[in-house]
Amino acid sequence: MDLRAELLKSIWYAFTALDVEKSGKVSKSQLKVLSHNLYTVLCIPHDPVALEEHFRDDDDGPVSSQGYMPYLNKYILDKVEEGAFVKENFDELCWTLTAKKNYKPDRNGNSVVSHQDAFKLWCLFNFLSEDKYPLVMVPDEVEYLLKKICTAMNVELNSCELDDYLSQEPQGQGGLTVWQFLDMVNSGRFLRGIEQEAVSMAIEEVYQEVIEDGYLWKKGQLRRNWSERWFTLKPSVLSYYMSEERKEKKGSITLDKHCCVEVLPDRDGKRCMFCVKTSSRTYEMSASDTRQRQEWTLAIQTAIRLQAEGKKSLHKDLKQKRREQREQREQRKAAKEEETQRLKQLQEEKERKLQELELLKEAQRQAEILLQEEEQRRRQQHEEMQRTLEIQLREAEQARASMQAEMVLKEAEAERQRKRILELEDMQERLQEALQQEVKARQDEEAVRYAQARLLAEEEEKLKQLMKLKEEQEEYIIKTQREKQVLKQEMENKNKCLEEAQKQLEEVRVNRQRVDQDVMAAQRKLRQASTNVKHWNVQMNRLMHPIGPGDKRANVSGGGFTGYQALLSQRDSSLK
Repeated sequence: MDLRAELLKSIWYAFTALDVEKSGKVSKSQLKVLSHNLYTVLCIPHDPVALEEHFRDDDDGPVSSQGYMPYLNKYILDKVEEGAFVKENFDELCWTLTAKKNYKPDRNGNSVVSHQDAFKLWCLFNFLSEDKYPLVMVPDEVEYLLKKICTAMNVELNSCELDDYLSQEPQGQGGLTVWQFLDMVNSGRFLRGIEQEAVSMAIEEVYQEVIEDGYLWKKGQLRRNWSERWFTLKPSVLSYYMSEERKEKKGSITLDKHCCVEVLPDRDGKRCMFCVKTSSRTYEMSASDTRQRQEWTLAIQTAIRLQAEGKKSLHKDLKQKRREQREQREQRKAAKEEETQRLKQLQEEKERKLQELELLKEAQRQAEILLQEEEQRRRQQHEEMQRTLEIQLREAEQARASMQAEMVLKEAEAERQRKRILELEDMQERLQEALQQEVKARQDEEAVRYAQARLLAEEEEKLKQLMKLKEEQEEYIIKTQREKQVLKQEMENKNKCLEEAQKQLEEVRVNRQRVDQDVMAAQRKLRQASTNVKHWNVQMNRLMHPIGPGDKRANVSGGGFTGYQALLSQRDSSLK
């Protein structure tokens, strides 16, 4: 963060303080006065012509921050020289404008910090705030600043209480505004039981540490006497003034990579001495105590190191490192969220695979239900065929009784011929029924063959699905081996699914064998039906021979009756 950025932060507060209506615009007269004051505190030669020309009265109305920036950059910021002005006076000007409108301490005088301490906290806030507008300080920097102040008072900050406060406080743009920060400090929530003077001294110590200035005793080069000077440390120069107002500059020490700092023993009535050695001269100085000497020597050594590394300031460097650490934490958090999302996607993929396996199991159950229904249908057909055969058997027994009755009554030959014709007609009907049974058996065979073909198609589909599952499992194994070992359990689940699918395939094969057996049984029944048809054809041909006249009628009749009994016996044996 360079000088221009530091100045812009303070000017932003002054500009927003002049924006009474919060419309983002300020009247030209107010900007004219602000610009004139900035000329004064920044020690820039006044340019009244440009000032009057840019802010002359016209009908354009108020000016926004974007409209004021070209003039601010060209006529003020571009002319600022580092070290030519007292930055504290500049900050006090901007603080006076913004505090009058926004800073509201306790009216009863119960504020933890004084008005001057609030100004120093405002300066520290600007230094540690993010480089984007509106200016806010992230929670990590808030904790850092409060810890610095508590450390200066030898007390410990309650981080848990701070986290609770930050979680309850509404934060805009991801942090606290300076007014929220000052209200938090004035509330006394984190500085209970500490006197205002101790808090003020701690804020002054942190302010001087960050701003890097303070009083030291310096030994003169010519007169060799000791004088108290106000020192200000910059990245490349250590300047000293008559007083902290920095109106009269007494000299400066240029810092480069050839400079060094050494601690000196006490002498000449001075204690806590140290010196800064440059390529041309050695500067001897004395601090008020050992702690101040250690802080100054460490700060000057750090400034020399940062100058050699091309960096600006220790605290700016630390701030940049803290910012980089926050960014790294955010990146790790984003990576963790991405990993979580990826694991969630893998879990969803796993659930989808399980759903597919459930669908396969449901399809298997449906196939088993269809096979059971087919088996039930075949069983019903068999029972129906058995009932039909029983009906035929009863009809045959009735015909036999009728024939016996006809033989007992010894009816006439013509009557016997008529009865024989009736028997032939009955036989023809039976043959037609046998033919219908054969056709029915062929239809059953076709249905069984169709079921067998359908089961073969289902078996092929199951094989394809099995191969697909196997390929997906191999791809998934390769993928999970590359990513993490934690997904090993999922591979075992896939193996179990594959084994279940193989078991289902074995069951389908067993069902196919059972269907093949049913087909063979149906074929045997068809051959048996064909044999029955041939047998009935032979019997019908025998009955078709006419009975001639003569004395052998009784013998013929007796032979016919005996032949018919043999025929019935053969049919009974075949039915059995």
